[in-house]
Amino acid sequence: MKKKFKIKMTVWRLLALIYFAGMILGSMLLILPFATKDGQNTTYINALFTAASAVCITGLSPYDIATHWTLFGQIVILLLVQLSGLGFMTLVSAAFLIFKHGMGLNSRNAFMLDSRGKYTGIVTLLKRIVIGTFICEGVGAVLLMTRFIPDFGWGNGIYFSIWHSISAFCNAGFDLMGTVQNGGFVSLTGYATDPIVVLTISALVILGGLGFAVWGDVLDCKFRFKKFALNTKVVLIMNCILIFLGTAFFLLFERDTQNGMNFGQRLLVSFFEAITPRSAGFTTFDCSELSNSGFLLTILFMAIGGGSGSTAGGIRVGTFAVLLVGMTAACTGRRDINIGKRRIEYSLLSQALAILAAFLTGIILSTLLIGTIQPEASFNVVFFECVSALSNTGLTMDFTPHLNVASRLIIIFLMYIGRVGILTLTLALGERKTVAEIRKPVDTLLIG
Repeated sequence: MKKKFKIKMTVWRLLALIYFAGMILGSMLLILPFATKDGQNTTYINALFTAASAVCITGLSPYDIATHWTLFGQIVILLLVQLSGLGFMTLVSAAFLIFKHGMGLNSRNAFMLDSRGKYTGIVTLLKRIVIGTFICEGVGAVLLMTRFIPDFGWGNGIYFSIWHSISAFCNAGFDLMGTVQNGGFVSLTGYATDPIVVLTISALVILGGLGFAVWGDVLDCKFRFKKFALNTKVVLIMNCILIFLGTAFFLLFERDTQNGMNFGQRLLVSFFEAITPRSAGFTTFDCSELSNSGFLLTILFMAIGGGSGSTAGGIRVGTFAVLLVGMTAACTGRRDINIGKRRIEYSLLSQALAILAAFLTGIILSTLLIGTIQPEASFNVVFFECVSALSNTGLTMDFTPHLNVASRLIIIFLMYIGRVGILTLTLALGERKTVAEIRKPVDTLLIG
């Protein structure tokens, strides 16, 4: 009797399928003739690339969003960004609600976004995420209107404000500023020293990158830090440290590229430089002009990313924190890995190391492949592009428009892996755990 082959539709597999379907659907909409402005031509590979970048909220684009796409095309991109930015858990939750799939214990654990380990009602969770998202984006849009309406008029000013507020909160990095011949601005370069635009965009990026679990815990505890869950404390503290140190280091490293600015302007530019690599993708500076130290720091920040379950990418702040405390414990010979008054399991460190190893492997292999396919491109440019894609950041050294078809497919794959999550994709491909009845004897290896 033949054994029937069944594929169990787990949360992780459903997540991977939703994002893949979104990329295909988005590309089919963007390839339509009325999605492209007159005189412009859109190939399918570029439509797929743009859709993948929007669904994976990365921000890399082979075209100038403002000059290539019609209003229809721009709205398609914005909707893809917004839907993805609401969080992968929201999408999966909605799918289960619509199709009324039953949930086992493993599936419910995937929805347990409450960082204290409490089971949260999915409907309540959905409402909290959606309402919180629209409030943040609405306030951000109103603040941006105070600058964009005087600059672009009422119609474009309101549209630009809504667009950039959604793009910033979702950590997407898409913009409508375009490029102007003989100067003009690229991304937010024209507003590099404007405190309202820079601080509003920065606040939206930070809020979107914290994650819904952190929001909920902060609200539930009524902003009392002592009552916050360990995850919330770690994410908030690490974010503050990274922003403070990043601002200070960029002030030091980029002093030559900030000539002609007073200290307040340099501080504002450095502050934004410390935030945008953490998966935001907007820029008020030319990445190709970064100093060597600034280049390396930007790479590091792109790799770290934001909070788990947030609109940000990267290996995530929590993973980075676990790696730091785990390394400290190993170097000092401590038996336990302690964070404050709490101890974390070594299995968590193993997962963090697996994520880091997978991330580095993806970067190395993709850089090698693209470097072989396009040998005319410098190592720094290719390496920067690959890190930006896998971390869903969207910064580029003006290499994206020059990618050939094979390189574009590699970048699309990196964006997809980065958004779905390396660990999530691994779970999607196979959740079965096999435990051997007989364990092999322990031995050792020399390391270091």
